[in-house]
Amino acid sequence: MSATSLGAPPRTPAPAAAAARTRMPFGRWVRELGWRHLVGVIGVIYAGFPLVYVVSASLSEGGTLTGSNQLFADVSTANYTALSGTRFWTWATNSLVIATVTAVGTVLMGAAAAYAFSRFRFRGRRAGLTALLIIQMFPQMLAFVAIFLLAISLGEVVPALGLNSKIALICIYLGGALGVNTFLMYGFFNTVPKELDEAAKLDGATHGQIYWTIILRLVAPILAVVALLSFISTFGEFIIARVMLQSESNWTIAVGLYGWVSSQLDANWGLFAAGAVISAVPVLALFLFLQKYIVGGLTAGSVKG
Repeated sequence: MSATSLGAPPRTPAPAAAAARTRMPFGRWVRELGWRHLVGVIGVIYAGFPLVYVVSASLSEGGTLTGSNQLFADVSTANYTALSGTRFWTWATNSLVIATVTAVGTVLMGAAAAYAFSRFRFRGRRAGLTALLIIQMFPQMLAFVAIFLLAISLGEVVPALGLNSKIALICIYLGGALGVNTFLMYGFFNTVPKELDEAAKLDGATHGQIYWTIILRLVAPILAVVALLSFISTFGEFIIARVMLQSESNWTIAVGLYGWVSSQLDANWGLFAAGAVISAVPVLALFLFLQKYIVGGLTAGSVKG
């Protein structure tokens, strides 16, 4: 009498045999899943080709983009070496200082405003949120003339807030990003239970202690996301920086690189490509460093509960 007839449990099929039975046919896999991989590969190639082309142009001694049709036809570091004889590193320092200060200031100001709107109930709260939302609907380019005239007038009284001032440029960036970042943080602050605030108050904590020691630690993902977005947007910003900064020593990377190719007669695209590749390194490094916070910071504030 067999073991099966005596009530012994049936033997489980071998893993290889089970996998063979459940394996999806190739034609069905292509129809249901394979096309997604194809679309993904096409998207990566479409997005990555301009980057590869710029890297190839930066390694070409010709100094022109039209002669770089063959990628990496010649490889040379001459363009990168030539950057040391320009003001590029001064512009890079200016961009790093402006972007870093703007990112830190944006996080501090936006977090404070979001905490106030999320936790406190005061007269004008709803109207303030609505006003921030409406103001952010209009692009900052509409205020160029007003910003320019305001900088001229302020420069006559306080030179540090006038034209050709990096401090004035930072203030403009902070004001332009306050509304959207406040709304982004506001949704995330609402996900933090208010019972934590009440428990801390019972232990004798003040609003300042609750804010600095509890809330900010719990909302670290959204702070990292806001800092990253602010750094990226200000590090490569061109139009406002071109209007505000007059002297070459105060230029940012975007303004300086534009100055190299603004004239079609003596445009040096090789230096431009080399500078563009180097200027992408800080943003890439910061993105990789804050990568673990990005997904959580962008999605956790979208729902409450």
